[in-house]
Amino acid sequence: MVLTLIWGSSFILIKRGLEVFSPGEVGAYRMVAAASLLLPLSLPRIKQLSKTQVKNLLVTGLLGSLIPAFLFPIAQTQLSSSLTGVLNALTPLFVVLAGALFFNTSITKRNGVGLVIAFFGVIILVTFKEGGGWDSLSNINAYALYVIAACICYSINLHFIKTRFTKLKSIEISSISLLMILPMALIYLFAGTNFSYKMATHPDAWEALGYVTLLGMVGTATALILFNIMIKSASPFFASLVTYTIPIVAILWGVLDGEVLLLGHYLGIAAVILGVWVGNKK
Repeated sequence: MVLTLIWGSSFILIKRGLEVFSPGEVGAYRMVAAASLLLPLSLPRIKQLSKTQVKNLLVTGLLGSLIPAFLFPIAQTQLSSSLTGVLNALTPLFVVLAGALFFNTSITKRNGVGLVIAFFGVIILVTFKEGGGWDSLSNINAYALYVIAACICYSINLHFIKTRFTKLKSIEISSISLLMILPMALIYLFAGTNFSYKMATHPDAWEALGYVTLLGMVGTATALILFNIMIKSASPFFASLVTYTIPIVAILWGVLDGEVLLLGHYLGIAAVILGVWVGNKK
């Protein structure tokens, strides 16, 4: 329940951050906030790692944290926070695809049916027009592809962690992978954006910074720790249930914030969640 509230609320926090900052600034500062919170855990442990482990943790930091942190805000410049939260639920299905394509796992008939159902749900979501009816596929909202790209990053990273980090604890993987991408996030934030200028001149900068700080420290750092604890203490199937409930919270926040969801959106949302459920049902 806590993870559902945290991750389901991440999309509205991104939306609030984008009211002042660019997508790159939101993504970079989110990583700075998350990595900074876990410095007491990551710094003492990094000295004990081999060069190979450090390189692998850098890959995990990129795929599991840094790249998605940039992709989601870019998507939300043209997608509502609620629809972004729904599309994020596709991650488990991309885990199945990534496993089959790159890690020699098989796709079951149930996986395939779930993928097809969810695919049609995505098509509905990205082609439905505000005035009712559907656009042609040539006029789809391509910003949904940024969310899909983030889901693919997450899925590949999950398999990467499973195959490369048999000797590291979950807390070490989480904290040190964030430490690995911290320098890149800092350099980009202060040398490649107008973040400092906005902080000095924009009247709403500190409020927006608070939202993105909460996003990084709670939505990324704390959530990673809680999720790792849950995986250790419960079954993977139980842990995966959070995937089905995150969209509910994201939709509720969006509606409370005045976002309008029409009948076509609800049909697409239902198809995506149904597809994810079917594709992952034991």
